[in-house]
Amino acid sequence: MNENELVTRAAGVVGVFTFLSRILGLARDMLIANFFGSGMSADAFFVAFRIPNLLRRLFAEGSFSVAFIPVFTEYLQTRTREEAFLLARVVLTFLVLVLTAVTILGIVLSPLIVRIIAPGFGGAGEKYALTVLLTRIMFPYIFLVSVFALFMGILNSLKHFAAPAMAPVFLNLSMIAALLLLAPYMRTPTVALAIGVIGGGILQLALQIPFLMDKGLSFAPKWNPGHPALKKIGMLMLPTIFGSAIYQINQLVGTLLASLLREGSISYLYYADRLVQFPLGVFAIAISTAVLPSLSREAADGDFDRLKETLSHALRLTMFITIPSMVGLIVLREPIVRLLFQRGAFDSFTTIMTARALLYYSLGLWAFAALRVFVSAFYSLQDTKTPVKVAVVAMVLNFVFSVILMRTPLQHGGLALALSLASTLQLCMLIFLLRRRLGGIEGRVVMGSMARSFLSSLAMGVCVYFLASKFLAGNVARDAFALALGVLIVVCAGLAVYFISAKLLGSKELSDLMGALKVSQKKDL
Repeated sequence: MNENELVTRAAGVVGVFTFLSRILGLARDMLIANFFGSGMSADAFFVAFRIPNLLRRLFAEGSFSVAFIPVFTEYLQTRTREEAFLLARVVLTFLVLVLTAVTILGIVLSPLIVRIIAPGFGGAGEKYALTVLLTRIMFPYIFLVSVFALFMGILNSLKHFAAPAMAPVFLNLSMIAALLLLAPYMRTPTVALAIGVIGGGILQLALQIPFLMDKGLSFAPKWNPGHPALKKIGMLMLPTIFGSAIYQINQLVGTLLASLLREGSISYLYYADRLVQFPLGVFAIAISTAVLPSLSREAADGDFDRLKETLSHALRLTMFITIPSMVGLIVLREPIVRLLFQRGAFDSFTTIMTARALLYYSLGLWAFAALRVFVSAFYSLQDTKTPVKVAVVAMVLNFVFSVILMRTPLQHGGLALALSLASTLQLCMLIFLLRRRLGGIEGRVVMGSMARSFLSSLAMGVCVYFLASKFLAGNVARDAFALALGVLIVVCAGLAVYFISAKLLGSKELSDLMGALKVSQKKDL
């Protein structure tokens, strides 16, 4: 199997399980919306959950994994499997010690962290106290998910993608179980949700262990802080702490500024972001996860022509899914929000405000997706400095855009638009720098593919707009079953138009995507 086929099939495996996880995540968020709406408890939980989530992106998936995989892959390609597994044991031992200290420190300093992250909550009062409590309960999640990130990096480098991709399913199941079985019996229901997060982290980690043992990895501690590869991983990791998770850092800026707006603004942005994360997670993140080991192998072998071909393939697949998703979310933003969330404490006004945020997040969806692939390309080259320099510029731009746009009538929508604008400029800078480094990235091929995807999406968007005006207006919008049926009809019709248009325009990515869905035949994935 060549690398392009491996990337496509691996992305299919990751995408299938991520799709299941996103469905469960939507069910979880629907329950949260029903229980808590956009009031004080919801804002407190989302701020508290964002803190360990941000650290997960910075120090685990966003920083540690992207530094570990290229080095571990290099050992697998150029040295023995035993040496590579010894490196994994050294890293695991060191990581556990560091994470223990970070977790203890985070629990102790939770009051200070909350004051920094959400200054609008003040330094006292019920909302502040609840956020601190939830932060303390959920902070050990960073320990669990960081060790999981190491296990994921090992398995992905060994061309096993299923178990790591399956893990988030258990996090969502744990949170749903906590909401349904534990929350009704607790004085503070959001505490049950926080406990569900920790339970999910334990399940995610435990799932990987049998597969690692089957690959022959020993979990016996190996203390060797002088190991040369450990130092190399550390040097690669330091700049990526900011660079690899710029999307999450920018969202944190949005949370900080949203806490200064009307109550509920944090929740509007959270629910909208969850919907944007659906297409990102199902395929865009799946592609970036699958492509990093392949790019790392090609970089280790010095085969840069194949690296450019693999990168181009990953970008074309990503845009083929992301562009129609962007158009669909823009056109159907309000019916989708109403269908998924408007019940219980989540009223029609909250739907309108969330749909506004979704519009402006959706405008940047294509850039969010492409960024993940380009950053993976730099990391495969063991260049973590370039993305972080660009990321710092993007952070500054996001803050400037946010401060300006939140003062306009857009308010929280301006914060979402600021992130989309900053991410687009960040992508443009990375494209320019990578083209200069590699002497091209098959840009004409990628642009031609994007043009076909855009034209197909345009045809889909026109179809969806007219069908929505017929099937999703008036009394239909107020009846849950009729709304669900209407959205299903409109979405299916839109997909049919998109795929037919793509076929007529000769889009190769359509057949590649069909191949990605036939993953069950490959046992090694």
